[in-house]
Amino acid sequence: MSIYNRLKNSLALTSLILTTCTITACSNQGNQSQVSIDGAAVGFPISLAVAEEYHRVEPNAVVSVASSGTGGGISKFCAGEIDIVGASRTIKDEEIAKCKKKDIEFVELPIALDGIAVIVNRQNDFAKCLTIDEFNKMWRSKSDGKILTWNQINPKFPNEKLKLYAPASDTGTFDYFTQAITGKAKNSRTDYNPSHNQNNLVTGVAGDKYSLGYVGISYYIQNQDKLNLVAVQSPTGKCEKPVPVDNVVKNIYTPLSRPLFIYVSKKSLDKNPSVKEFVNFYLSNSWKWVDSVGYVALPDEAYVKVKQKFAEGKTGTQFKKAKPGQPIVNFI
Repeated sequence: MSIYNRLKNSLALTSLILTTCTITACSNQGNQSQVSIDGAAVGFPISLAVAEEYHRVEPNAVVSVASSGTGGGISKFCAGEIDIVGASRTIKDEEIAKCKKKDIEFVELPIALDGIAVIVNRQNDFAKCLTIDEFNKMWRSKSDGKILTWNQINPKFPNEKLKLYAPASDTGTFDYFTQAITGKAKNSRTDYNPSHNQNNLVTGVAGDKYSLGYVGISYYIQNQDKLNLVAVQSPTGKCEKPVPVDNVVKNIYTPLSRPLFIYVSKKSLDKNPSVKEFVNFYLSNSWKWVDSVGYVALPDEAYVKVKQKFAEGKTGTQFKKAKPGQPIVNFI
């Protein structure tokens, strides 16, 4: 069984075991060290795989891994409740302000790349490649309650009801897609079917002939026999998809390629040596699972720069300045 399927089948159970261990039985073992991670569903399998491997190498270590979404995870992080947060977007200014109120500085570390996959039903044979303008017309806030059929997007498309599926509005995937497609944060229609569980989005699109949605690339790869992948017309006029994944690495799939992050609390690093040990292990080993759980490894140069950044303890965000499609190494 592949590690991806193993992770899928044991996801809830493993997370529950790790978290329960932190709270109960493991607390009776004197030399236990505890590290807590929460955050994005996208990228969660990487953190879970690293935590499982770390526990095998360091049996006395206790690592709690959970997934409450990027927004929910950062909220806990800025409240000082967790040591590390996984994020599928950069931290926002208002979130930085909340962290600052609690004297929480952070180290921003990209760990992998992801392409947001636009998906349609397997029977859809017309939405093969859409322009950014067409996506914008479909998803922008002023389309709410007005753009309701496919032929309103393109007159060549059928006059059939357009049913949309997307991650909930407090997720990193929603934030990144909305900014990349509409050019503005939070500029999204609200009359769509939302979910924090992207598997639910896959199920919805797979069950409705005239539906469309967007998910992290790993969710498409796992379910490609049930879905069709919609290409995005690039600025050069070519229709590009996130598969093969080399299109993500080379920024060919623009503007829906993005980095995934972990943010590490400097306060936790200063107070708990186990956090530093775990993050060093994470940065040295996470690449082993990135591909197998459906994401895209960073360029080799980026891994070197990320480890150097962590060793130097550089705090703050550099990726606020980054625009979709720009090389990741420019901002580490």
